[in-house]
Amino acid sequence: MTVEEIIKAHKPISLQKKTLLNLSITNQILTEDFNEVLKPYDLSNEQFNVLRILRGQENQILNMQSIQERMVAKTSNTTRLVDKLLLKDMVTRDVCPSNRRKVEIKLTGKGFDVLRELDPKIELYDAALSSKLNDAELQLLNNLLDKLRKS
Repeated sequence: MTVEEIIKAHKPISLQKKTLLNLSITNQILTEDFNEVLKPYDLSNEQFNVLRILRGQENQILNMQSIQERMVAKTSNTTRLVDKLLLKDMVTRDVCPSNRRKVEIKLTGKGFDVLRELDPKIELYDAALSSKLNDAELQLLNNLLDKLRKS
């Protein structure tokens, strides 16, 4: 379905506007589809991102600032996300013994288990999505997106 069909445009859209709308609409659709994968685990995309960040640190303890720096969505309220994961017993939060102003976050066994269960589902989702493009198209898309993000 084209952008014009999705927004039910009655007049032509400039190429620039169409491109930006296309990026925005595609992002929204991909986010909604990915959220469906996470839904049975009662996780948001941002909470899942925090869990993956913690796992990626290979059992090292991270503070809120370190997590925030690695977040895909930089505007996320990291404290709120960690609080929700605490309620689900997926992370622990402790005050640093050497610096009481620093809070340390660590993945729990339950957090690891949820990620291990999600891994094959995420791989299937990624494979299904990326299979729509060949390797050359994927590389071109990555190059173009990188170019758009450069200031």
